[in-house]
Amino acid sequence: MARPSAPGSLVLVQDLVNTLDLETGADTLATEEGRAAFGVSEAGLPAARELREALRAACLAHAGHAPPADVAALCTLLAQAPLLTTVDPADGSARLTPADPASLTARIAVAVALGSLDGSWQRLKVCEDETCRWAYYDRSPAGRGRWCSMEVCGARAKMRAYRARRAGE
Repeated sequence: MARPSAPGSLVLVQDLVNTLDLETGADTLATEEGRAAFGVSEAGLPAARELREALRAACLAHAGHAPPADVAALCTLLAQAPLLTTVDPADGSARLTPADPASLTARIAVAVALGSLDGSWQRLKVCEDETCRWAYYDRSPAGRGRWCSMEVCGARAKMRAYRARRAGE
């Protein structure tokens, strides 16, 4: 949509959530190319879709709209993705890495962990519009963004509110 991508490794999370366009029903993961972009086999498709929807629920919670039970599914999925802390012998710097670099869930777990450390994970949200639910990174100063695009979803919401007020008069 109209907003810029999430920073760093959170772009992977944003891109995965946005593989399903709720308005049209188009699912990028349903195509061989779409699955290849995330390193998902056809056999791994149900798990990738489950992860995608759990991430959508968490991003919806960031915007203040998801029930806790929906977010708990993400916790369960990420717990199954072992991570490693590796230390560079040359300079002693540490990195968080997936134990299985081919695992989409493990790569997502790294992104979520790193985003949690710098506060960027909480700013990855999904659009408030129930027919959209597109993931976007909220760069607003107060962190109170509500729509993926003010020009589309925001304008629709404001028009609905306006019409509801006019109908009540």
